[in-house]
Amino acid sequence: MGVPTSRPLQRMRDLVRVGFSAGLEGTAAVTSEGCPTSIMGKKSRVKTQKSGSGGTAVVSPKEMMNLISELLQKCSSAAPSSGKEWEEYIQIRGLVERIRKKQKGMSIMFEGNREDHFPDLMSWAKENGASCDCFTVANFGTEGYGLRATRDIKAEELFLWIPRKMLMTVESAQNSVLGPLYSQDRILQAMGNVTLALHLLCERANPASFWLPYIRSLPQEYDIPLYYQQEDVQLLLGTQAVQDVLSQYKNTARQYAYFYKLVQTHPTASKLPLKDGFTFDDYRWAVSSVMTRQNQIPTEDGSRVTLALIPLWDMCNHTNGLITTGYNLEDDRCECVALQDYKKNEQIYIFYGTRSNAEFVIHNGFFFQDNSHDRVKIKLGVSKSERLYAMKAEVLARAGIPASYVFALHCNEPPISAQLLAFLRVFCMTEDELKDYLLGDRAINKIFTLGNSEFPVSWENEIKLWTFLETRAALLLKTYKTTSEEDCSILEKPDLALHSRMAIQLRLAEKQILEKALACGRAKRQHFQKKLEEGALLPRYEESDIALLENTEADAKLPVILREVEEGQEIQVEEDSPLLNGVKVVYGTNVEQVRDETQVSTDVDSALASIGSSNQKGQREQANPSASRTEDKPKENTD
Repeated sequence: MGVPTSRPLQRMRDLVRVGFSAGLEGTAAVTSEGCPTSIMGKKSRVKTQKSGSGGTAVVSPKEMMNLISELLQKCSSAAPSSGKEWEEYIQIRGLVERIRKKQKGMSIMFEGNREDHFPDLMSWAKENGASCDCFTVANFGTEGYGLRATRDIKAEELFLWIPRKMLMTVESAQNSVLGPLYSQDRILQAMGNVTLALHLLCERANPASFWLPYIRSLPQEYDIPLYYQQEDVQLLLGTQAVQDVLSQYKNTARQYAYFYKLVQTHPTASKLPLKDGFTFDDYRWAVSSVMTRQNQIPTEDGSRVTLALIPLWDMCNHTNGLITTGYNLEDDRCECVALQDYKKNEQIYIFYGTRSNAEFVIHNGFFFQDNSHDRVKIKLGVSKSERLYAMKAEVLARAGIPASYVFALHCNEPPISAQLLAFLRVFCMTEDELKDYLLGDRAINKIFTLGNSEFPVSWENEIKLWTFLETRAALLLKTYKTTSEEDCSILEKPDLALHSRMAIQLRLAEKQILEKALACGRAKRQHFQKKLEEGALLPRYEESDIALLENTEADAKLPVILREVEEGQEIQVEEDSPLLNGVKVVYGTNVEQVRDETQVSTDVDSALASIGSSNQKGQREQANPSASRTEDKPKENTD
């Protein structure tokens, strides 16, 4: 193609970064659509799964619709009270299993093994302008399928590019058989990931689909919690991740029920190739494919971003490193340079982004043992009933920190970011200390030191904040039903099932982060108690050389943002820095992996809830889905 074979990472700064959410290759795959032109290789044969009795299941349409309506109603009801989430999950899962049992044998599947379709995938990609001459698809055992180098590849060498016409995007969905329904349904318009999922199902049902070589190469099942047995999910009870797991299942069930009714009753939707075969297993597969591989790329005019599935490139597995993939608007293609040197026959990795293991397990279907970006959430806030609330809120606002926020405890040292350190310092300030940061000519400069560990507010303040962190970590550890030692013992069992192993690995990782935070808090408290007892002088800073607002210790790279705050202005600050490799993310979106949009926004939740609780029936209930209020776009689900 006359394209240079190598390009420095600096070149990536001139490209639009691509946000990737693929899971471990053995657990992911996705599709959308493009403009069909031709099909490579032999046509794939599809078959209807046979039920245990030797034939497809026969279910009364009325009986199925009643079950679907019951599921939609249950999933659209108000959130359960605290402590009742598991009970609700059991009820929803019970309804889903009843539906799955009646739909047994009705799903469409491709014949043959997945690996049988990789040659057609490579041929299709090459014919349509992708680069395929320095790697092949290979099985890497526990890591699943990935890309293996067929020659030596140098670090920063451009080794892979995929043209836009091969991508499945929300825009290609609009130009497909799904287009008429998309133009009428506000849920699809608000949720690009659901659009891609339905687009994937429609293309899978089309024997002449342009993307069939890609779709055939996708796995039939995934390892995200949507596929867990109930006892595997139960292993996560007491963890921070379990709420997201339960929400993921509930949202998927609600979406399925909504679109099942839509497909059966809406005049436009009934024309889709799904009417006679749209099972829960089909939808679970489609949303899992999208969830594990959805990406953000720019639209053709570069004015905004859209969701896409990028064939072949999404076969790459994850390792630690830097983002090395971008979108070249000039050549209109996704490009990837090598993260490091690769010898012939070595696996080629990419970096998915700074995701926690909870995010990897829930949205990608794998646990990454050496995750240097692992973290757990910690919700903190200044009580509005506190006497010093106004003063503390004002100091925090001047530093660009909300008075209530979900922070993170990190797996590395130190376990807290500069932003969390600044919050805790203000949280523990006395009235006199607060005045020092609010009044006087030097007050504004002192704000700069809040997130710097070298400049304590006072020895007493440091003792209080580290004592608080130590106590909070200890309390959070008490919520788990097992100890770290017990989890380690369970993980030593060689016959432990994969999903059970991942659940326990995640549970253990959360506890280990909290244990590190507890140990750090104790050590810091003792250190500053000694400073106080010795009568040590507080470090002073020079106003001509104000320290940066980030912790000077290793890995504390989250700056506190200083800005002027107008009265009444609401401050929203992200825990993760919006910078990567020193370059601001294009279009204001993070280049890290896209979170699971199946966890729908509040507006979409409300829309589905209103539909689910409607007293209207049948045709009338589904004929006007645009009446549901989804005025705001779903929140950007980027890290």
